[in-house]
Amino acid sequence: MRSDVMKKGVEKAPHRSLFKAMGLTDEEIARPMVGIANSANEIIPGHIHLDRIAEAVKAGIRMAGGTPIEFNTIGVCDGIAMNHEGMKYSLCSRELIADSVEIMAKAHPFDGIVAIPNCDKVVPGMLMALLRLNIPAVVISGGPMLAGRLDNKVIDLITVFEGVGAVKSEKMTEEKLTEIEDCACPGCGSCAGMFTANSMNCLTEALGLGLPGNGTVPAVAAARYRLAKKAGMQIMELISRNITPRQIATKEAFENAIAIDMALGCSTNTVLHVPAIAHEAKIDLDLDVFNQVSKRIPHLCSLSPAGPHRLEDLDAAGGVHGVMARLAEADLINQNPLSVTGKTVGENLQSVKVKDSKVIREIKEAYHAEGGIAILFGNLAPEGAVVKQSAVAPEMMVNEGTARVFDAEEDAVDAIMGRQIRSGDVVVIRYEGPKGGPGMREMLTPTSAIVGMGLDKEVALITDGRFSGGTQGAAIGHISPEAADGGPIALVEEGDRIEINISAKQVNLKVSEEELERRRERWRPREPKIKEGYVYRYSKLVSSGAKGAVLREDI
Repeated sequence: MRSDVMKKGVEKAPHRSLFKAMGLTDEEIARPMVGIANSANEIIPGHIHLDRIAEAVKAGIRMAGGTPIEFNTIGVCDGIAMNHEGMKYSLCSRELIADSVEIMAKAHPFDGIVAIPNCDKVVPGMLMALLRLNIPAVVISGGPMLAGRLDNKVIDLITVFEGVGAVKSEKMTEEKLTEIEDCACPGCGSCAGMFTANSMNCLTEALGLGLPGNGTVPAVAAARYRLAKKAGMQIMELISRNITPRQIATKEAFENAIAIDMALGCSTNTVLHVPAIAHEAKIDLDLDVFNQVSKRIPHLCSLSPAGPHRLEDLDAAGGVHGVMARLAEADLINQNPLSVTGKTVGENLQSVKVKDSKVIREIKEAYHAEGGIAILFGNLAPEGAVVKQSAVAPEMMVNEGTARVFDAEEDAVDAIMGRQIRSGDVVVIRYEGPKGGPGMREMLTPTSAIVGMGLDKEVALITDGRFSGGTQGAAIGHISPEAADGGPIALVEEGDRIEINISAKQVNLKVSEEELERRRERWRPREPKIKEGYVYRYSKLVSSGAKGAVLREDI
């Protein structure tokens, strides 16, 4: 056992003494020791119940003959951090989470790890750590929040964000917005929709590192706690068979995860996180892989914010494995990769059936022939940009507009809320990338304001920052290279014409190369917006969004 190096032999008597100081018996010390990386806290609705999930995991570990040992990580609530300086600290928390799990598991050599994440950066951060450590591991998320209900309508957090724009444009009263605010988020869990947290929890299951149900069983369901117990028992089997994450998360498994990403219409943030996780598995995932998979995978589910269904509907219809089974019918996924069940994808799917074809459509009835996410290239994004094409109105798939340029999110929000943005404009928000932000802020406030004010079929938005999984409309993010690195987005001027062709995977600035070269000669790097602390250090080390915004190792 890996844990023997800290507990076995005469020379480890002091170590055993410290374990006994915490109440462990000789029998417990002798058993396999399983670390439980828990992100429970009292600031994120998706995490407030994770203490109970952890207790269920511990019960499962003990039932299977192991000794559970819990430790904690940080977590950021993207909704609460949105649209102020706090959002600069969200993406970069992913690296701290990965590093903290690595440190705990290296300093205290566990025989295996059960990770309990639930929200945006915590899920990929823990996955990065598990692949870096490469010891037996299982992920059990806290599960999605139930949708809210008001006036016989289903609502969620995005309804509130879009309501702000509606109030600002005098389409809704503040009193009505307060009603929505009171009902939109009814309890614990990751926000109800195919936003980033739920996207990553579903992709964890598709990747094979979470048990069937990990992505969709509601947070409040007893089935979630039973699943947590199973995760605790299953880690013991993985330890006994020495099945490690890199045996599961192969190149083929990552392509399966991207296929599910496309079929579900997941958050654009997956294009940041999946390559970063693959990087830890020593697998190179070029951005174009997303387009290659998207071309062959149909968009089968229409989930909030782009459609009417919620995670609870997807769960009842068969969940992630139901979607995998639908794709398997057409030989659109690889059934050979191993999973944490100890079985292959094909074996896991043998008894899976789709229970509701309205939620998980048949291939021939797909919403779109291509997947939910597209990677765009062009002279404005030579290294790539990302759009959730399944959430774009048909009339905005091909579009040309006038650039309205802002060097910070706040300035753009003021202009949108102040009704300074008109039909046919393309809002450009720059110096918000991983380095320039710093931290690559999520921009749900401006995109929701555009939707709430009824401009989503008339106005596009492009940025070197990123978007929430709750974003809809012609919102193109991750423009790379970013403005802080002198990318073409730094050269855009007010009034320039920008051409967007999502169908052709292109985003171009209609300015001559000669004029761009003149602008390039005048451009100068800007002073960092934050000059001290963690995000300042992060800005010096972070790579391009096109590379997953991982920290550079060539330092």
